[in-house]
Amino acid sequence: MPTPTDALLDRFLTALGPLEPVAVWAHGSLAGGDYQEGRSDLDLIAVLPGPLAPRTLWRLATLHARLRTAPLAPLLHCSYLTPQTLDDPARRHMTWAHEELFRRPVTPVTRRELHVFGRVLHGEAPAALLPPVPERELAAFVVADQRDFWRPALADERRWTRDVWVDLGLITFARASVTAREGRLISKREALELLPGLGAPAEVVADVHGRRYGRAAPASDVWAARRAALTRAYLGPAIDALVASYG
Repeated sequence: MPTPTDALLDRFLTALGPLEPVAVWAHGSLAGGDYQEGRSDLDLIAVLPGPLAPRTLWRLATLHARLRTAPLAPLLHCSYLTPQTLDDPARRHMTWAHEELFRRPVTPVTRRELHVFGRVLHGEAPAALLPPVPERELAAFVVADQRDFWRPALADERRWTRDVWVDLGLITFARASVTAREGRLISKREALELLPGLGAPAEVVADVHGRRYGRAAPASDVWAARRAALTRAYLGPAIDALVASYG
């Protein structure tokens, strides 16, 4: 019997069929072996023949709107590229995520994931269409992301009382550290295993692990505030040290 994930992917690919996609790929946890059904996002890339005319964008919005009631549908995110627009990592592509269409880049990290362990759901393989990502470009991107996004984000105390900021902040830092130092990508599970050795507060790492792989209870206001303080106190100097070493 198909899982809810398989059923959603099959329904999505069927709905996308009339647009004649050149390729559809999965990346992130869904492709990398760390997928947790009901918790992980379903991160997809679709390459359409193009160009993405207004009528095509309307059809994409309608497609996703019709999927909204399907199990796991809010977790399905897809960026839409064309063969003429997929070479530039800085280019912003039409993307469905968080129940709306907007534009965002397909980053060097995503591009490297696709080359290393991308899952082909339809059509051509990533290596046939996407140029490779040089190690220097990949390392520069993850360090800049820590410096320009995550470090300034620490100034907003309230956002760090939310689970998602703590989880992604710590995991993204650990992954960036390995990529900058060794030029390779690691999974979220590997990142959590490395965090204590990188000096992250053990009780916060245990909290993240329990929420991702166990059945953690919702954080109390007291714990959320303490967790936020511990996370921010750790990440500030840690990011500064990473940037000083590899920026």
